Amino acid sequence: MTEPITTYKTSGNIEIIRADFPILSRKVNGKPLIYFDNGATSQKPKSVIDALDNYYSNQNANIHRGVHTLSQEITLDYENARTTIQKLLNAAYSHEIIFTKGTTDGINLVATSFGKRYVGLGDEIIVSAMEHHSNILPWQQLCDEKGAILKVIPINDAGELQLEEFKKLVNSKTKMVAISHVSNTLGTINPIKEIIKLAHAKNVPVLVDGAQAVPHTIVDVQELDCDFYCFSGHKLFGPTGIGILYGKEKWLNAMPPYQVGGGTIKTVSFEKTEYADPPLKFEAGTPHIAGAIGLAAAIDYVNAIGLNTIASYEYELLTYATEALQKIDGLKIIGTAKQKASVISFIVDGLHPFDIGTILDQLGIAVRTGHHCTQPLMARYGISGTVRVSFAFYNTKYEIDEFIEGLQRAIKMLK
Repeated sequence: MTEPITTYKTSGNIEIIRADFPILSRKVNGKPLIYFDNGATSQKPKSVIDALDNYYSNQNANIHRGVHTLSQEITLDYENARTTIQKLLNAAYSHEIIFTKGTTDGINLVATSFGKRYVGLGDEIIVSAMEHHSNILPWQQLCDEKGAILKVIPINDAGELQLEEFKKLVNSKTKMVAISHVSNTLGTINPIKEIIKLAHAKNVPVLVDGAQAVPHTIVDVQELDCDFYCFSGHKLFGPTGIGILYGKEKWLNAMPPYQVGGGTIKTVSFEKTEYADPPLKFEAGTPHIAGAIGLAAAIDYVNAIGLNTIASYEYELLTYATEALQKIDGLKIIGTAKQKASVISFIVDGLHPFDIGTILDQLGIAVRTGHHCTQPLMARYGISGTVRVSFAFYNTKYEIDEFIEGLQRAIKMLK
């Protein structure tokens, strides 16, 4: 793996990198696959696939408390994976890293455990108008249960948060601000550090949904000073069903368990149970061991390329595709923030996104169509959905050219 990645960094030979991803060599409907649905899930390098295969072929055992060799080996690898993620996020301690099923699970964990202890009648939770449903529904449900109020930060037409309005929303009743680092629909990169600073000035903790940020940029939770940060492994070139919740030590110590059962305890009697310290307090049952191992392998792969290298290359792709799309008559890009990640959503006058996506699929081009789990955002723009293209470091300008040609063909067919 080292040699292709080194070559990529020094010469930009993207074909060597692409060879690390087996699925990119397949055909769809007789055409070479062009995969522009990375915002939904990313493809996996062979090193991740091999790590999963090795676990099930040579290491399969349950973690913690086992005295036999297999259990001790995989427990060490599992906890080493936690340390790998700690370093990726620059968390202060490895026990601030909780393994979850994904971003959605992490947000639900915080909404449930934090909400149980700290949210009551008349309190307020703040989200933004661009949030994924996964960062709306858990807070909405908490508000319904507790008699709390959900407040929303508005956005401008470009898809940027209106910070002056946010400042007006934060007050003594605010118990949590839950905000996406990068919008999965608009691609907007939010000014997270400024938002956290404003919230902390009123002693309000902040949860950051980093699902769309971690695969594309360096995240330093200590520099951001966020209280919680979560992401999904499958968007970071790792397995599905595994994710991460970072929480500041003080919050994890104070919050009650999310789920209880095996692995979460120090002692149990029928009279009383004493729960374990974090992270075990929040990891009930047998975890997705293979997922943790695979996620660590994915992070090793990404680190070998370098997130700065990835961000720079993906920005080239974003700029190239944006300029090409802007030349198409009747096409409108939804989300034109000054700071964007490699996501473009658009509509075409008179055409349904689903129809465009279906024709592109016949050409082997995978895009996402619909509301992207952001129905309130769609309502803000007065539309039902968009076509979304989202890039990763294994995509190419040649693929963008093929996509533009296919899109123009689809528009001609549908008009």
